[in-house]
Amino acid sequence: MRNVPRLVVAAPASGSGKTTVATGLMAAFAERGLAVSPHKVGPDYIDPGYHALATGRPGRNLDAYMCGPELVAPLFAHGAAGCELAVVEGVMGLFDGVSGAGELASTAHVAKLLKAPVVLVVDASSQSRSVAALVHGFASFDPEVRLAGVILNKVGSERHEQLLREALDEVGVPVYGALHRTPQVATPSRHLGLVPVAERSTEALDSVRASAAMVREGCDLEGLLALARTAPPLFEEAWQAADPGARGTARPATTHPHTPTKPVVAVAGGAAFTFSYAEHTELLEAAGAEVATFDPLNDERLPEGTAALVIGGGFPEVYAPDLSANEQLRKEVAALAGTGAPVVAECAGLLYLARSLDGRAMCGVLEADARMSGRLTLGYRDAVAIGDSVLAPAGTRMRGHEFHRTVLEPGAGPAPAWGMRLPAPRVEGFVQQGVHASYLHTHWAALPDIAHRLVERCLR
Repeated sequence: MRNVPRLVVAAPASGSGKTTVATGLMAAFAERGLAVSPHKVGPDYIDPGYHALATGRPGRNLDAYMCGPELVAPLFAHGAAGCELAVVEGVMGLFDGVSGAGELASTAHVAKLLKAPVVLVVDASSQSRSVAALVHGFASFDPEVRLAGVILNKVGSERHEQLLREALDEVGVPVYGALHRTPQVATPSRHLGLVPVAERSTEALDSVRASAAMVREGCDLEGLLALARTAPPLFEEAWQAADPGARGTARPATTHPHTPTKPVVAVAGGAAFTFSYAEHTELLEAAGAEVATFDPLNDERLPEGTAALVIGGGFPEVYAPDLSANEQLRKEVAALAGTGAPVVAECAGLLYLARSLDGRAMCGVLEADARMSGRLTLGYRDAVAIGDSVLAPAGTRMRGHEFHRTVLEPGAGPAPAWGMRLPAPRVEGFVQQGVHASYLHTHWAALPDIAHRLVERCLR
C-alpha cells in the first residue's frame, strides 16, 4: 500500500500556465523541506527538467499510452517512494488524450488511475463571471474525476480577483490561489516547446525561483497540502527496474566467460541531447550495465571501454555546427558502429548518425541526409519491428511518439526499423549491423527486455 499525498495540476487547455504553477508548487514545497516527487503526464521531456530543478529529484513521466494504463500507478509509486508529496503536471487540456481513443492518456485518465485530486489552472485574463461556467463544466463532465479546486492565473487586478472568486463561490469550487500577471516567470520557447534546462541552467533556475515566489505569494500552500493528503492509498506495487520475471521489469543479464561483468553503455547527454527517461538508465543498470554519460558537444572521446551507445532525442539542429566540428568524436561513433556494437538512436540520435544535418557533416553511419523543414510531425504511434535488431525481435509491437520538424532523405534504410499504420502506412528508420535508428521515441518500461537484450549483445 502506498499513501503518498498527491495533486494533479491540470488546465482547460494548453497555454493556461500549468508548467509555471506545477513547477512553482514543487519548488515552494521543496523549499519548505518536503521531499517532493515531480511527475509529468504524457511523453514530454522538457518540463520534467524544470521539475527536477525545482525538487532535486528526477522528473518522471506517466504515459498511459506508451507504457499502458496498468503501469501508471506502479511507475508513480516507484518515483514517489520515500516522498512526502507528489505533484503531477498534466498535459494539454484536462480531458485531451489520444485522438479517437476517448480518455486514454489524458490528464483525467491519469488522475483517475492515481486516485488523485485535480486542481485546475485557469487563464482568467479575459473573463470574469464566465469562469464559473467554464469550471462548472469541467467539474461535471466526468464525475469520476475529482476536480477539487482552482488556481486562477493571469489575474489583472484585485477587483478582477474578487469578481472571479465571487463567481466560483456560486458553483461551490474552492479557489486555492490567484496569480497576477507578471513577466518574471517567462520561459523561452522555440520550435518544439520550452528551451530545455540544460541549455539555460542559470536562467532556468531563475525562472523556477520566480515561479516559486509567485506561488508562495498567491497560493494557499497549507490548503493545497491538506488537499493532497486526502488522496486515498494506492495498492499497486511499485515498479522496479530489477525484479526478474515481473511485468515492467528487466532481468539481469547473463554473464559470459572472458567478458566484463558490467559492459559500459555510453549515453549521450549535454545540451544537444536532453531527451531521456530516468527509467532507461535504471533498466540498463539493472540489466548489468555500467552507464556512462558523455556530451557530444564537448567530449572528443567516447567513455573508456564503451561497448554500446544510446543516443536519445534533443535539438541537434540547434547545435549542428558544434556537433560537426567535433570530428574526433564523430569518427569514434562511426568506428564503434562499424564493429557491430549495439547503437540505439532516437530522433536527434538518428540525425546525429546521418551523413549530414542541414549541410553539416555528422557521423556518417547512415546513408541519409537530414534537414529542417517547416512541417511539424507530432503524435503517438503504434509500431511493429520489421526485422530483428538489437532493440527487439521481428514482430515486436511498440507504442511510441514522434515529435520533430526535420526530414530525412531517404526516410528509411534497406532494412527499416519500424512499420507504422497511422497516420498513413509507412516504414521508418534504419537497422544495420548493431544499429537501430529511428524517429520514434519509446519508453523502455513498456518493454523492459530492450535493456536486457542490449546488454546481452554487449556480452557476446
